[in-house]
Amino acid sequence: MHDTVTPQAEMQSVSKQPSVAEGRDVFVVDLDGTLISSDLLHESLWATLGHSRQQFFRAIFAFSKRGKAGLKAALANVPFDASLLPYKAEILEEIEKRRAKGAYIVLATASDQRLANAVAEHLGVFDEVMASAGKTNLKGPKKAAALVDKFGDCGFAYAGDASADLHVWKVANEAITVDIDPSLRSDISNSQIVEIETSAAPAARLKSVLSALRPHQWLKNLLIFVPMLLAHDLAVTTLFSAFAAFIAFSLVASSVYVLNDLLDLSADRLHPRKRGRAFASGSLPLQYGIALAPGLLLAGLIVGTLAGPIFLGVLVFYYVCTLAYSLILKRITVIDICMLAGLYTLRVIAGAAATLTQPSVWLLGFSIFFFLAMAAVKRQAELVDLISDGREKAAGRGYLPEDLPLITMMALSAGYVSVLVAGLYLTSDSVTELYSFPPALWGICAVLIYWISRTVMLTHRRRMHDDPVVFALTDKVSLICGLAVGGLGVIAAQL
Repeated sequence: MHDTVTPQAEMQSVSKQPSVAEGRDVFVVDLDGTLISSDLLHESLWATLGHSRQQFFRAIFAFSKRGKAGLKAALANVPFDASLLPYKAEILEEIEKRRAKGAYIVLATASDQRLANAVAEHLGVFDEVMASAGKTNLKGPKKAAALVDKFGDCGFAYAGDASADLHVWKVANEAITVDIDPSLRSDISNSQIVEIETSAAPAARLKSVLSALRPHQWLKNLLIFVPMLLAHDLAVTTLFSAFAAFIAFSLVASSVYVLNDLLDLSADRLHPRKRGRAFASGSLPLQYGIALAPGLLLAGLIVGTLAGPIFLGVLVFYYVCTLAYSLILKRITVIDICMLAGLYTLRVIAGAAATLTQPSVWLLGFSIFFFLAMAAVKRQAELVDLISDGREKAAGRGYLPEDLPLITMMALSAGYVSVLVAGLYLTSDSVTELYSFPPALWGICAVLIYWISRTVMLTHRRRMHDDPVVFALTDKVSLICGLAVGGLGVIAAQL
């Protein structure tokens, strides 16, 4: 059963116990970074951006009037599912252990009262909840004062994770540190210190950062080299511009992936595979994304200047389109598929702009239809998973289970039309100018018809990864088909 907070949720404690522990040991647990490997302020901020930009601006206004507590209260006005948060198993075990010994368990957090209540109700292990309630931000000295006022000086044990908790550890009878920075240990003024390191500790953070960038997706940007290769232009200056464009596109694309993952947290956590992504799983704190997204974008634009002003203009246009897709268009039926196809084709156009190569109408026509097929396959895979899991609608998407036959037909039709465009290109005069043995190119058409048909069939049988690119890179038959296409191209050019 999911516990969801709505704007109508009551701002009250879930405690059914007396507010004072009456002779029992008291164990107080912080929420952000301690109980969960995330921060509810960042969670609610990105949820608000993803669901209601209007509410986001209301939250900014509340911040200017009532400070951080007002901001948190305004951001709590979006649907919130406490069951999807990345909880730290080790802390839950510690809570259960102390509960078994009769301890009085308190959740004390600077997060908004409504969100804290939802967490407590979902877990069912807390006797009392203390949280920010619109006027007071219960953090640092204010949290310490509130706990001392309720339980007395050194009348409780406290589990926390950050420098703001130093004030609370100072007045606690036991300091439980959770995944803290080593430099913080010497600042803890408490004789009773217990250190807990969870699986969400910062040790593997670099790996999580790399995972958030999705480097395997950079292979899509190899499309930048297609215009240069088809024009048989391998000059050093052309190669330099193409590689600079590839790096720039990869950095900007990663910036978009980070932003998209932050906006799609709830939807990703419901997805059988996407729930393992760095931000959705909690292995990477959300505040990292706030720095990564603009940092990667800036780095990409700087590198993009090396590929020339025309390429830079295409790169900026690509970013604007992906931003529109992430914020709005991916939720609109059919338009989302067309946008995905367009974003792939933009990579080809970007390659032509970087290498100053004139892309043929045949190449652009093939790209549009081929990538329309791949975008439809991506949605087909999501719908097959949706039906298999018994869900009624894809999270964050506008498709229903009964749309599957239409999406499958769209994938096949667009794929076959792309092969038709390729076949028409082979009858043009430019082919005889570029290739010494054009008949070999007809073999490429045959390989493409087989690969497209097989891909749609495997997707129908739920054997497709939700991203066709990842599937193609890990599927042996697809790799063989790729080698066959490359080999036929070389034969046609050199024979």
